[in-house]
Amino acid sequence: MSGADPGEWGFDTRAIHIGQEPDEATGAITVPIHLATTFVQTAPGQHRGFEYARTSNPTRVALERCAAGLEGAEHGLAFASGMAAEDAVIGLMRPGDHVVLGTDAYGGTFRLIAQVYGDRGIGWSAVDMTDRDALAAAIRSETRQVWVETPTNPMLTVVDIAAVADVAHAAGADVVVDNTFATPYLQNPLELGADVVVHSTTKYLGGHSDVVGGFIAVDRDDLAERLSFIQNAVGAVPSPFDCYLLLRGVKTLGVRMDRHCDNAQAVAEFLASHPAVDRVLFPGLPSHPGYEVAASQMRRPGGMVSFIHTGGEAAAVAAVGATRVFRLAESLGAVESLIEQPSTMTHLSVADSPLAVDPGLVRLSVGIETVDDLLADLDQALG
Repeated sequence: MSGADPGEWGFDTRAIHIGQEPDEATGAITVPIHLATTFVQTAPGQHRGFEYARTSNPTRVALERCAAGLEGAEHGLAFASGMAAEDAVIGLMRPGDHVVLGTDAYGGTFRLIAQVYGDRGIGWSAVDMTDRDALAAAIRSETRQVWVETPTNPMLTVVDIAAVADVAHAAGADVVVDNTFATPYLQNPLELGADVVVHSTTKYLGGHSDVVGGFIAVDRDDLAERLSFIQNAVGAVPSPFDCYLLLRGVKTLGVRMDRHCDNAQAVAEFLASHPAVDRVLFPGLPSHPGYEVAASQMRRPGGMVSFIHTGGEAAAVAAVGATRVFRLAESLGAVESLIEQPSTMTHLSVADSPLAVDPGLVRLSVGIETVDDLLADLDQALG
């Protein structure tokens, strides 16, 4: 039985209550949207915890406390986007440092590391994160970070976080885990040995396709101090209204994820027996290479499904354009189902690179609609 300590509360209780006490002045049950850009000080340098909104804001603090509580982290920092959060983490490195990322990393992550920080003297290598020996061989003396996505975007590869942490830490490198696909409801990387967890809160945490945001969770005080400095110095922070929307979305994360997972499982099983589908990529199917790892480190396999069309690129393009319930759009993790062809959409930035995506690949963000409608929609689109 959970006690009075918020750290002992269940996930849904934490999502609704941590950092969200009733307003002391009015008793308002919802965290107020504090729009003030500056705060009155009682004397020079003496304030009530807030001095300037870029540095800190009461609505943002509530979000940071709540999201950190969901990841079981000591520290949380909110950013204006998932890429802004990633930029802060990569910004911990210096010219001459090196980072290892997966061979099927998100296109935006690859673009930031290879095309932005690569021009600033940061080296990188792409490796199969499921191959422990290959990872160890890719790590150099100057490697400072190992970037993990699990499940990956868009191939739904499952990476053993604890195994990667063992290899990276033995070489003195930090492990960064993008937990966007899994969410803290399904997976908690810090408990598995990760040093930093990043999220695009635009996705499942927001959950309604109406807010862009990012988040970092850490336990180590040294990392939290440096990242907080970068957060303030660079200023890529979310607005108070964005923080309010994210707090509202997080309250229902657990119940939404249960429906996402139920629907995705049904969709994956349907696609696995469809003649137009060559291969289904979903960690909830026993045929998936990462099925056992997913079962050991995730509570459920998530709401994302990818598949390779038997007809290749042309057939994939036709299918994504023929759905009626699934909407053709980028992004993921919201209540509505989305469909895309990654090679020409979210992962165009990795074309002609070691991370290039099969043009016959279709990625589904399975929403919370009536599952029979989703299955019928896919059936007609594939037909």
